[in-house]
Amino acid sequence: MIARLRAFGHFWYDFIVGDDWRVAVGVVCALGITYGVARTGVPAWWVMPAAVVLLVTGAIWTAVRRG
Repeated sequence: MIARLRAFGHFWYDFIVGDDWRVAVGVVCALGITYGVARTGVPAWWVMPAAVVLLVTGAIWTAVRRG
């Protein structure tokens, strides 16, 4: 039973974090920022597209630098 729970946990970690933990942290931060902006009454639709552009650009930049 413990082995199955451990395998389940490993699956979700690998699914969410994947190859780059920075992207996973960035998505969580972007969701938090979106929530915070939406609570102020300001339209928050622009936060996630901007975050995606920044996160993808950063991931590509990191991959290119590593060679």
